[in-house]
Amino acid sequence: MNPLYAAAVEIQAFFESRGWRFCIIGGLAVVRWGEPRATRDVDVSLFAELGSEEQYIDPLLQQFAARIPDARDFALQHRVLLLRASNGIEIDVTLAAFPVEEAMVDRATPFKYEEGVELLTVSAEDLFVLKAIAGRDQDWLDAESIAVRQSEALDWTLIDQQLADLAGLLNGSDAVERAAAIRRRAKT
Repeated sequence: MNPLYAAAVEIQAFFESRGWRFCIIGGLAVVRWGEPRATRDVDVSLFAELGSEEQYIDPLLQQFAARIPDARDFALQHRVLLLRASNGIEIDVTLAAFPVEEAMVDRATPFKYEEGVELLTVSAEDLFVLKAIAGRDQDWLDAESIAVRQSEALDWTLIDQQLADLAGLLNGSDAVERAAAIRRRAKT
């Protein structure tokens, strides 16, 4: 099995065994919804209500190696736990807590990447929004590839609503305008 898939299956099995709510995001989700590209890590969103972080962080640190010495404190402060799978692949666990993140996790669906590898991944719309919020060059390339590959199947009303709801996080960003431009190009 591809080492990246093996790491994703490992963390997913850990979450599922505890009944935790999560979804795969990042490059592995782009493989499903956009133009497949190389990625070196597994990105996952784990729903952890504010104030409950330790009940997720501590078991994860007992099972998976931390990538930095102060991983627990870093996760409590920044809501991202930096781990390493048993095969050495890096895993970034984002601790989601807001209603928009909860809805994203709830909309996630399974996808079969190959025999023995079925991962619960974020929806195409939610992935597009995550990429727009992150706003790095690669994220915009990913967003464009999602729009082109999914074309008319995308729920642009949902995307527009989420971007509007998250406008405060996008303070000073041109994400809404860039997303609209991508939408126009994808429809041509």
